[in-house]
Amino acid sequence: MVGDTFPVGCRFDERIVYHEFFADNPDAHDARFSSRLGMYEENCGLRNVKLSWGHDEYLYHIFKNYLPEPALYMIRYHSFYAWHREHAYDYLCDHHDREMLHHVQAFNPYDLYSKSPQPPNWNELRPYYSELINKFFPAELAF
Repeated sequence: MVGDTFPVGCRFDERIVYHEFFADNPDAHDARFSSRLGMYEENCGLRNVKLSWGHDEYLYHIFKNYLPEPALYMIRYHSFYAWHREHAYDYLCDHHDREMLHHVQAFNPYDLYSKSPQPPNWNELRPYYSELINKFFPAELAF
């Protein structure tokens, strides 16, 4: 699953890519979920906000017991462009989210704009990445 991550349970911000296609979502017409705060409180923290399900959230749950918090923020929120690029939903963030924001922004160029027309040489890269994997993860992960 790919695409922008966005909060559910509150109004869809116009800075979400293709937000206009959310019109058929029943939440958009439910007063409990279509106001600015919806089911949340001001500055509740992103850890308390339900986001659309995608690869970010999936990997976060697989890796959350192994990686340091800045890496987990990069994984969990890298597709939440409305927040980290467009500055939407700041009213849901707490102080800690704002402190972690620069990690997500630092990761973004390597995520979205790092594709190359020439495939990498796996034999050259394998020792480096194998060392990183062995440093942070157990021999087996539950996917």
